Amino acid sequence: MAKRKKTNEDLPDENIENTNDSDNFGLPDIEYKPIDRAEGGSQDLAEEQIVSEPEQQDSDSRISQSEDQSSGEQGYVYTPPAEEKSKAPIIIGLVITAVVVIAGFLIYNFVYKPKVEKEKQEQLAKVAAAKKAADAARLAKEKAEAERLQREADEAAKALPVDGTIEILTGRTRRYYVVITSSIDADLSMDYAKKLSAKGVSTKIIPPFGKWKFNRLSIGDYDTFALAQTNADVAKAEYGDGVWVIKY
Repeated sequence: MAKRKKTNEDLPDENIENTNDSDNFGLPDIEYKPIDRAEGGSQDLAEEQIVSEPEQQDSDSRISQSEDQSSGEQGYVYTPPAEEKSKAPIIIGLVITAVVVIAGFLIYNFVYKPKVEKEKQEQLAKVAAAKKAADAARLAKEKAEAERLQREADEAAKALPVDGTIEILTGRTRRYYVVITSSIDADLSMDYAKKLSAKGVSTKIIPPFGKWKFNRLSIGDYDTFALAQTNADVAKAEYGDGVWVIKY
């Protein structure tokens, strides 16, 4: 806007007494007049248009750019580039799996398997010990049973009479014999000897010798006549008074 030049009419009248000094703070009074648009209005308008045209152009340019940016932002969708997945989790998983497998293998072969083998050996040892103890008990029982049977057999053998022996003399012995009977028939002497043998009495048959033709049956022989006679006297209680002593 153009500034209006001051004229003489605008200058204050120094002769006039200023009665409003307190209101205008001692400043001269100014008379305001409306601007005449007819005189300088066209020039001022042109200046305003000249001044405002660059601003308008800048504003239009900014609006256009804003619209372009707005339209561009609405039409373009941002797609982020695909990121390559990291292989670290897979590698870590494989490493963990390998560690677990190796650890399991080592534990099985060096901990579990030896433990199982040891328990198996201990179990076998226990079974062997139990079997050995059972065998020992069985053998002891069998031995005790055998000893019992042997004792019973010995006792039975002692209870039963042992068969006596029968001997037929063939030559002179120069000993003294206790004779319980004599017979011409040798068979009779043998039958009597067998009966005595069944009772456990051993006998000796003296065949005929010298002028005597008798078979004599003896129940004992001794070195002296006295000893033989003593036993003959004892035998009389069982075989009768016909017991005597003979030297053969």
